Amino acid sequence: MIGQKFIGAVAASWLISGTLLISAAQATPLITEDEARLPPPKGAIAADRRGILRGPKVEVLTPSEPVSSPLKFQLKFESFGSAKVDPESVKVIFLRTPNVDLTSRVKPFIQADGINMQDAELPPGEYMVRVDIKDSDGRPGTASFTLKVAPK
Repeated sequence: MIGQKFIGAVAASWLISGTLLISAAQATPLITEDEARLPPPKGAIAADRRGILRGPKVEVLTPSEPVSSPLKFQLKFESFGSAKVDPESVKVIFLRTPNVDLTSRVKPFIQADGINMQDAELPPGEYMVRVDIKDSDGRPGTASFTLKVAPK
């Protein structure tokens, strides 16, 4: 009886710690500590285009106020007319010197209607990001924004 309780407690402990390890392992690195330490970009950063344009639009759904990591990295893509956003054209760039291409890290989360990364891991800080897209007619769209990550 005591042996069974001990084995049950060990098994429960293993399950809990295994679950915690799995949860921590599920977070997807978006920006690493080393990349966060890179110097900021030199010169001015181009603002989003304004005016009447038919190119696709990128809407940032991730909160603009500081949030803890891992965070939900969510963008919505909108195309116009009969054109569709080409998921293969999406480029995600961390604006640093030199710039860091994050596209391969978000690729599994890219769809024609946006990016939905539920568990993006970033160190605390503020990070300028640019997203470039094209629609099926070849028209470009872009958005630049800041991700703010609160200290833990």
